[in-house]
Amino acid sequence: MTVLTHKIDFKVITSVTNANPNGDPLNGNRPRQNFEGYGEISDVAIKRKIRNRLQDMGERIFVQSDDRADDGLKSLKDRVDSIEELNKIAADKKKADVNRFSEVACETWIDTRSFGQVFAFKGLELSVGVRGPVSIQTAVSLEPIDINTMQITKSVNSVSEGGGKSSDTMGTKHFVDFGVYVFNGSINVQLAEKTGFTEADAEKIKEALTTLFENDASSARPDGSMAVEKVYWWEHPSKMGKASSAKVHRSVKIEKIPEVDRAKSFDDYKVTVEPLEGIELTVIEGL
Repeated sequence: MTVLTHKIDFKVITSVTNANPNGDPLNGNRPRQNFEGYGEISDVAIKRKIRNRLQDMGERIFVQSDDRADDGLKSLKDRVDSIEELNKIAADKKKADVNRFSEVACETWIDTRSFGQVFAFKGLELSVGVRGPVSIQTAVSLEPIDINTMQITKSVNSVSEGGGKSSDTMGTKHFVDFGVYVFNGSINVQLAEKTGFTEADAEKIKEALTTLFENDASSARPDGSMAVEKVYWWEHPSKMGKASSAKVHRSVKIEKIPEVDRAKSFDDYKVTVEPLEGIELTVIEGL
């Protein structure tokens, strides 16, 4: 397979309707907000969804969610131990070949050669860091978000407590009425050469971005409540690129239609794209 030979930038526009796109565990699992009230989805949460989609495509994933583990292994250390060659390299305390360890790990798992990984676990005799070529920024909403809180009750007791209702029958649920979130990303050729990230891998990342919220439903994010509206995918003609990633990402302008006071759908926004000479742009509609 051909290792990636040209720089790639991308921008993804998503919409959220009556859902919690990314709860903050330090704030009662309320949807994340910055200090100005704009909604956020962390880059870690986005990468988690990309990993899940790649896993759905049949790819081998190193950082698997426990509830989605498809190899019967219960930890990252177990996953490393399951690869015989990695075990042999790590066991050689005096002259462990760190470069070969990275190479085997990248060959084995697509998320390692995409996002990178730090291999430093208790019982592993060496520490290895892999820098991945795919970088993703935090998603931020176009406007400040309003967060609603709903009180919820269970219709059945979790435990019996003298015949009365147990103390855990009440709870709260937080969600965003509506919001449009945008995040940017890039794929670096120099790092792709080091991890063996290929042209085919880039296509898989693109497909994962287009279908980001498929098979991702939960109580906080019901089916249809989160959608990918558009994916902008720029392919440069060279390793370094014809323009900086910042300039490429800024070439897409998203503005609310003047007559709309409060956006309630993605149609309330107008998107314009500035053409960039020598850079091929593909615009993909979300599913």
